[in-house]
Amino acid sequence: MKIGFIGLGIMGRPMAKNLIKAGHDLIVYDINPAPMDELAGMGAKKGTSPAQVTSAVELVITMLPNSPDVKAVVFGAKGILEGAYKGLMYVDMSSIAPGVSIEVEKELAKKGVKMLDAPVSGGEPKAIDGTVAIMVGGDEATFNKVKDVLLVMGSSAVLVGAIGSGNTTKLANQIIVAINIAGMSEAMILAQKAGVNPRKVFEAIRGGLAGSTVLNAKVPLLLEGNFKPGFRIELHIKDLMNAMETAHLKDAPIPITSQVLEMMCALRADGKEKDDHGGLIQFYEKIANVQVRD
Repeated sequence: MKIGFIGLGIMGRPMAKNLIKAGHDLIVYDINPAPMDELAGMGAKKGTSPAQVTSAVELVITMLPNSPDVKAVVFGAKGILEGAYKGLMYVDMSSIAPGVSIEVEKELAKKGVKMLDAPVSGGEPKAIDGTVAIMVGGDEATFNKVKDVLLVMGSSAVLVGAIGSGNTTKLANQIIVAINIAGMSEAMILAQKAGVNPRKVFEAIRGGLAGSTVLNAKVPLLLEGNFKPGFRIELHIKDLMNAMETAHLKDAPIPITSQVLEMMCALRADGKEKDDHGGLIQFYEKIANVQVRD
């Protein structure tokens, strides 16, 4: 399939690479020329603008940081809307506010474009090996047409409902991940302060009800003091802010989420916004005056 891929950041670049490896004909675009050059070296063509990319493909995919970025790429000068045509399929894989997905879909539908919102979970490691989980909102017929493409980039792709449902599901995912990281951090701080080896605690509980993907992925890294970003704190702040906005619109109480958001914002104020979200434990380490390390 001839595919346009716009947004070649920490997640988009490896996802686009997997599409090239699978044999798809790719045209790529990013405001940063370096990843375009890298992908061109793998056989992709370089686009000159979102509009130009869109007009030349059957399917256009975006992977962008936040809602304003998606709106700028779609509605801005030389944007997707300008290059759109009847029959085009558009999959936005960015993690944004569900209301923005709905707004964008309504405008593109006027030009006969079929849109899905399809954010992902898994961070950079799973983007690299093509095993992200993909949560999709939109039309079932369109989903069925692009599902095989999605499964090149992810280990699962589930249609959860109408447009916007994908991003609502992603917000639910990010709430669970954030609260898991906070709970893990509190537990490891308790173990350290009580004089019990945190790694032994981890090994003892990981097979029980407290075990989780978050626990298995993050505890070994924090015990090394390794907060190299797989998913940055600043991006999780963005997701939780979108969750708060959506929850307020829907009268859904999420008080624990608001507390974890404040912890992450405190870390941002402390200059740690580029750290991995597993670095949330540093909030607890600072107030407990202890470090959890091997």
